[in-house]
Amino acid sequence: MAHPGDKFPIVTERLNHWFGMGEARKQAIFDVSLEIDAGKLTILVGPSGSGKTTLLTLIGCLRDVQNGSAQLLGQELNNASEAELTASRQKLGFIFQAHNLHESLTALQNVRMGLEVHARQSPSKKADTYNVAAAHLLNLVGLGDRQKYLPSNLSGGQKQRVAVARALVGNPLVVFADEPTAALDKESGRNVVALLRRLGQERGTTTVMVTHDNRILEMADRIVTLEEGRIVDDKRFDT
Repeated sequence: MAHPGDKFPIVTERLNHWFGMGEARKQAIFDVSLEIDAGKLTILVGPSGSGKTTLLTLIGCLRDVQNGSAQLLGQELNNASEAELTASRQKLGFIFQAHNLHESLTALQNVRMGLEVHARQSPSKKADTYNVAAAHLLNLVGLGDRQKYLPSNLSGGQKQRVAVARALVGNPLVVFADEPTAALDKESGRNVVALLRRLGQERGTTTVMVTHDNRILEMADRIVTLEEGRIVDDKRFDT
């Protein structure tokens, strides 16, 4: 059965955004119209200040849409209610450059939080199920032997991989990633991107990633280039 947004889970039409007020008001996004393909890895590139992260936060329900249209999984985000935005966020996974782990929780417990915030199962059933799912994701990112480690006992790259596992453990329909490989060495970074690609191929997970990491660009299904808030190039690749 088809669902809204199956082919293009993200669609923007003439999307604009401003920061500041009065004379300090400055436009950051100009007339961006974009259709993001389902199950693909789309990478946003461009110089600092080009609007990449602003666009990511707009289509990811992290910033209010001011002008134009942004549709996420069939839900219009412009003037959406808080309940509608919350429902949309529960279908998403987020990976940021800062890992934002809870220092008092183990790696396994941090990953479990990706499930617990949505409370998808009854308390009597969730504990064992959540542990199994969290352990599985930690294995996928190469940290199966670090499940009981606190963040203070993990390297920067290991912390980021825990954050990746936390974002993916709930099987999100869309993953938004902002510089997810910045703290990783080349091999670890490519492994993370390969995992995101595999999720797209096997589960239909759509990934939109902002990066300055030229080492992973060849793994993209599509590269969209922004300059000064405008799309100036859009390349799709046969993969």
